Amino acid sequence: MADNIQKDPKDWVSGDDPMTGAQESDLKTLAEQAHEQPPEDELTKAEASELIDKMRQKAGLEE
Repeated sequence: MADNIQKDPKDWVSGDDPMTGAQESDLKTLAEQAHEQPPEDELTKAEASELIDKMRQKAGLEE
């Protein structure tokens, strides 16, 4: 998806909902790959999405 058509997670209608199970699983996997601890706090969907992007970059998975 082109970056110019993606909504900022802070603008999502459901951004304040709790993160999904898939997001939680992704964060655990990416934390291992980035040699970091997964977050211990409950995150919102928007927070989880932003952290997933950061972890992907740190793990070298983003181009």
